[in-house]
Amino acid sequence: MSTSTVPFVGLTGGLAAGKSTALAALERLGARTLSTDEVVHELYAGEELRDLVVARWGSGVAPGGVVDRAAIAKHAFADPAERQWLESQVWPRVGAAVVAFRQDADAADPRPPAAVVETPLLFEAGMQDAYDATIAVVAPEDVRRARAEERGHHGVDERNSRHLSQEEKSARATYTVVNDGSVDDLERRLAAVLDELQP
Repeated sequence: MSTSTVPFVGLTGGLAAGKSTALAALERLGARTLSTDEVVHELYAGEELRDLVVARWGSGVAPGGVVDRAAIAKHAFADPAERQWLESQVWPRVGAAVVAFRQDADAADPRPPAAVVETPLLFEAGMQDAYDATIAVVAPEDVRRARAEERGHHGVDERNSRHLSQEEKSARATYTVVNDGSVDDLERRLAAVLDELQP
């Protein structure tokens, strides 16, 4: 890792393991942070992507001019070719946002300890090589189940989805951070990772 650039880190983890909580903790610790989910939300809120999906699937996917992500999912996941089309529109735009984010972090003064991008499907999409290091946030099954139920999601079974198990993510990641206690506990563990990342 060269000393001239800020460590570029991919953050991922199991469903309901606490990725967003970890990202917020890293920001409090001084890291520059970006959520790819938030980038996608912003893209859908803009006119360019909205107009593309309306042209593809009709005005029903954006009632009143506001994109309905559930309606988009129905089209995209019904047919692999449609999903491929959607990803070909979304991912290059997300990629451009990530590149701009990294350039801003490298130019920042004072220099942040890391530039961290939360990427839920980091390993599934084969994006790990784009980063200097990766962090997997994991949590015990009962903790994840309780968090998922609090959010109104039923279960966190990853076997039938596009997600790897959190054990697999942990095995592939540079660092694994267990989120089984308080936010302060999580922050301390992440601070130790940031220390290790320094050149």
